[in-house]
Amino acid sequence: MGMTMTQKILAAHAGLDSVTAGQLISANLDIVLGNDITTPVAINEFNKAGFTEVFDKDKIAVVLDHFVPNKDIKAAEQSKQCREFSCSHCISHFYDVGKMGIEHALLPEQGIVTAGDCIIGADSHTCTYGALGAFSTGVGSTDMAAAMATGKAWFRVPSAIKFVLTGKLSKNCSGKDVILSIIGKIGVDGALYRSMEFTGDGVKTLSMDDRLCICNMAIEAGAKNGIFPVDDITRVYMKGRCERTPIEFVADEDAVYDEVIEINLSEIVPTVSCPHLPENTHPAKELSDIKIDQVVIGSCTNGRMEDMEAAFKILKDKKVASGVRCIIIPATQAIYRECIVRGYTTAFIDAGAVVSTPTCGPCLGGYMGILAEGEKCISTTNRNFVGRMGHPKSEVYLASPLTAAASAVTGYITSPGEVE
Repeated sequence: MGMTMTQKILAAHAGLDSVTAGQLISANLDIVLGNDITTPVAINEFNKAGFTEVFDKDKIAVVLDHFVPNKDIKAAEQSKQCREFSCSHCISHFYDVGKMGIEHALLPEQGIVTAGDCIIGADSHTCTYGALGAFSTGVGSTDMAAAMATGKAWFRVPSAIKFVLTGKLSKNCSGKDVILSIIGKIGVDGALYRSMEFTGDGVKTLSMDDRLCICNMAIEAGAKNGIFPVDDITRVYMKGRCERTPIEFVADEDAVYDEVIEINLSEIVPTVSCPHLPENTHPAKELSDIKIDQVVIGSCTNGRMEDMEAAFKILKDKKVASGVRCIIIPATQAIYRECIVRGYTTAFIDAGAVVSTPTCGPCLGGYMGILAEGEKCISTTNRNFVGRMGHPKSEVYLASPLTAAASAVTGYITSPGEVE
C-alpha cells in the first residue's frame, strides 16, 4: 500500500519502512518550538519531570511573540522565564524583542525549518511549515516539555484528504481566499486529525506566501497538518536559507486518501469568514452593508511581504475611512525593515494607519487592538471565535489583506476590486 507525503515523512523519522493510517509511532524531531505563552508551561513540566538537559540546543526554538514588548507584569514574568531557560541551556534559536518576529513567519524566513522535517510546536498554527514540504503540527506544552528533553514525540499516523488544485487565482485573490473557501466547503471539522495534502497543476501558480497561509489555517479545518509538494518555487525559497539539507518526499501514486476534492482556483473570489466560525464564509461583495470599526493586517497567517505589498497596493494615496482604526503588523523584523525601505510604512502612516513591531497581540485578544462591545473588525488573522479579539459581543470577520485594506478605505466590508 502506498503512502502519502505525510506518512512518508513520519515513517522516515520513526525509522520504519512504512506506516499506515491509525498506527502509533515514536518519531525523531528536527525542531521543537514554543512561544512566550506556551514555553513557560513546558519549562515547568520539564523541571517537574526531573529533566536537566535538552536533547539538542540547536533543535529547539523559543520565540517571544504573543505579548511582547511585554504588556503587563504577567507577560514580563513569562518572558523572563523563557530568557533564563534559553540562556541556561544555550538555546541557539531564541528570539526576543529587537530580533524576534511572529514565530510561524520567522522560522521559515530564518531557515530553521526545511523540506522533509518533522516539527512540533506548542502552538496550533505550527502546521504552517507544511508549505515547505515538511510535517509540522501543534501540540500541548507537556508534549513540548518531553520533546525538549528526548527529541521525540508520539503520533497517530493521520489519513489524508487530497486537494487537487487547478487553474489560477484572479488578481484580487490570494492564498487566504483559497483556504477560507476550502474551510467554508468542508467545515471546521472537515479534516479532523487528517492531513490536507495539496496537489495539482494549480500549485505552481501559488507563491510561497500563499502556501504558508494555506497550511497555517489547515488547523481551522481540524487537520493534523497541511502539506504541499516540493517544487521549483519551494527550492528557490529554500536555497541558501536552510540550516539542514532539504529532503524531498513525494506521495506514492497508489497512496490511499479518504477523499479527493478538486478546487478550481480561477473560481475563487474574495472571501470573508463571518462570525463566529471560520467555516461561515461568504463572498466579500455580499457583505457590503457591514460597517466596521477596526482593521488588522498582520499575524502568522498574513503578515508576510506579499501581504504588506497587498495592503500598500490598496492604501497608497488613499485614506483610512473616518471612524476606522487600521493596525498593520509586519510579521518579522526583516519584513518591517523592508516595508520602511520600500516606502510602505510612510504610505500606511499617510493613509492614517498605525504600524507595529511584530507581535501576535490583537489576533488572540492579547493587546494592541482589543474590541469593545458591539465593535466589528475585519482581520487577516486566522480565528473569529466568540471573544477572540476582545469583548464576547464583538465580531471578527476574516479576510485577505487586499479585502481588509479595501474595507479600511471604505469603512465597510469591501471587495478589493471596488477601490482600485
